[in-house]
Amino acid sequence: MNNLLQRIEDAIVAFSNWIWDIPLLILLIGGGVYFLMYSRLLPFKHFWYAIEILKGKYDNKNNPGQISAFQALSTALSSTIGMGNIAGVAIAISMGGPGALFWMWISAIIGMTTKYFTCSLAVMYRGKDDSGEMQGGPMYVITEGLGKKWKPLAIFFSMAGLIGSLPIFTANQLTQALNNILLPALGYQESIASSLLLGIIISVFVSMVILGGIKRIASFASKLVPAMVILYFLSVSYILIVNHTAIIPSFYLIFQDAFTGNAVLGGSIGSIIIIGVRRAAFSNEAGIGTAPMAHGASRNQEPVREGLIAMLGPFIDTIVVCTLTALAILVTNSWLQPNMEGVTITLNAFIQTMPRYGSFLLAFIVSIFAFTSLFTYSYYGSKCISFLFGTKFKKSYNYIYIVSIIVGAVSSMTGIVALIDISFALMAIPTMISAIILSPKVMHATKLYFNKLENK
Repeated sequence: MNNLLQRIEDAIVAFSNWIWDIPLLILLIGGGVYFLMYSRLLPFKHFWYAIEILKGKYDNKNNPGQISAFQALSTALSSTIGMGNIAGVAIAISMGGPGALFWMWISAIIGMTTKYFTCSLAVMYRGKDDSGEMQGGPMYVITEGLGKKWKPLAIFFSMAGLIGSLPIFTANQLTQALNNILLPALGYQESIASSLLLGIIISVFVSMVILGGIKRIASFASKLVPAMVILYFLSVSYILIVNHTAIIPSFYLIFQDAFTGNAVLGGSIGSIIIIGVRRAAFSNEAGIGTAPMAHGASRNQEPVREGLIAMLGPFIDTIVVCTLTALAILVTNSWLQPNMEGVTITLNAFIQTMPRYGSFLLAFIVSIFAFTSLFTYSYYGSKCISFLFGTKFKKSYNYIYIVSIIVGAVSSMTGIVALIDISFALMAIPTMISAIILSPKVMHATKLYFNKLENK
């Protein structure tokens, strides 16, 4: 039985490595560069204007839609700012060395323009589900923007989204963190039984929120995400102050390894680029298609405004939060410790600098980030199943989702990361294809919007 499971895991990992090779790299990065050049950096020119929109200056509660623009960004960020930032960055550095972070930055900068296009389209081409509720996301962009003959592509996205939205990675890493922190403090050792119990407890808490729908999820996310980003920023800032002499050498190491390959890990430049792009895609989801589902639920009726708000996501997520995690890992040399993987690497950085309370501080931050991610991914999955089979199946999916939290808690990290990577890769294909085809519509709307703004 163990041999069979190992062969299945090896096959999943092999397929994940194949699909995330050059073709998908060209689709995500090449597509993002196309958006960057086609827009002539226009979204970046209006970065501060995007922040003004985010403050709620243009909100109208009477517009159709389920949540505010700020709640839409918070909901999207609640799925991206989480294990992708804390565990995902650690995985990227442990697999590809410090240079992987540089390629995460490049991917994020390009991804900002990708988010602008995909999330503008999510508002531009919204559709109604079978209950008459206005919805957005790549599946509706495809059917409403490209036409019914393209529906198989929308179905393909939704089917991949059902798996990609499962909480197995986040549940696995949260369980690992709690096993490493809480159990020793209580005098217990990690075991299958402890992971199973933690998985059950996590699933109970998550079910209390996700069964309330997007409004409850958005309400929680808009309160918790900003507070946790600030707390995480302060925590890592303390680590950096204590280890301030290692900050400049760490940046030097990042840039050196990005172009030379890491001597310690033996990575080639090509493999480091792929690792950086993969982990950035998991972290900020630019081009994957999940964020457009959240932004498509916004009450904002102006596609350009929503696109500008969405553009801030990869900046906050990868340029700010992922960099904080990476620096904490590098300045403490936590990434060089043997027999550590995922969130444990970040945990070691906190323990080294704050021996008494660092582990509990990170456990609290990780738990909140993980729970908000778990809330949001349930919404993404329920949207996919509603598109495929109707809204009456949303609750059924939520029950499957809750059970999969327990499965993730007791599963192998290697297989889980590969499975989610495969799903994200498959979701990216229809998202990027539809966005590239419809990009002239976004540019036309962008020019009209800013011309009108200038003439006011």
